[in-house]
Amino acid sequence: MIEKIGKHFDMHPLMLEDILNTEQRPKIEYYDGHIFIVLKTLEYYDIYGELKVEQISLIVGPDFVITFMERESTIFDSVKARLRSGKGRIRKHGSDYLAYTLLDAIVDNYFVILEKLGDKIEDLEENLIKNPTAKTLNKIQGLKKDMIFLRRSLWPLREVIKAFEREEVPLIKKATKIYLKDVYDHTIQVIDTVETYRDLVSGMLDIYLSSISNRMNEVMKTLTIISTIFIPLTFLAGIYGMNFRYMPELEWKNGYLLFWIIILVVLVIMVKYFKRQKWI
Repeated sequence: MIEKIGKHFDMHPLMLEDILNTEQRPKIEYYDGHIFIVLKTLEYYDIYGELKVEQISLIVGPDFVITFMERESTIFDSVKARLRSGKGRIRKHGSDYLAYTLLDAIVDNYFVILEKLGDKIEDLEENLIKNPTAKTLNKIQGLKKDMIFLRRSLWPLREVIKAFEREEVPLIKKATKIYLKDVYDHTIQVIDTVETYRDLVSGMLDIYLSSISNRMNEVMKTLTIISTIFIPLTFLAGIYGMNFRYMPELEWKNGYLLFWIIILVVLVIMVKYFKRQKWI
């Protein structure tokens, strides 16, 4: 089917090959009578907490715009509704303006994805402060991968829109370039937001590691204090646990009571000392 469409619109074979290869990075290429643009669209699934990416190939001709998508999507529904209503500038302008409208819809979708990721980061920050667990670490690592992937998709997109705006191509009218500049500005905003989120996620990872380390230190501190308290008590118990025959204290009538008094006095003194030093 794609081959038939290519023959009908006289598309270059390399263009058709790139359409079928969905692992392309965002790019723009110029052919005789056509502009070929590869973009990435994102969808975030709240149920699974996953970020999915799909490729959109955009072909701009003198009087047509063709989009190839991996599957049916709702990303262009607003553009379709405007076309059906016949209102606005889309039907009054050429194919370059329609291409701009599609680009704008894709970039606007990035804002929607970033808003969802921002909510996820806020929830994760709250969990990180209250009760960091191994599951929290997995979520942070997942967010970090999402940020890296977003960055890889957005930086080439910036260059694509910039080239689309600057190149002197007959298909792109001067009036449309003003709108493309606006899309470029939106792309820069998205990139800045992604960079901010990356810094937040990296900071969250550091906070998680610090929290786990502090928790471990508190546990070790408690165990150390308990062990230190029991060292002299164990020493005393060890002395009077010996089985030597001639030990004068063994014949004392109140020796057992005196032993416990000494134990309690040592215990109280050590606890007070630790509190004075603010160790407990």
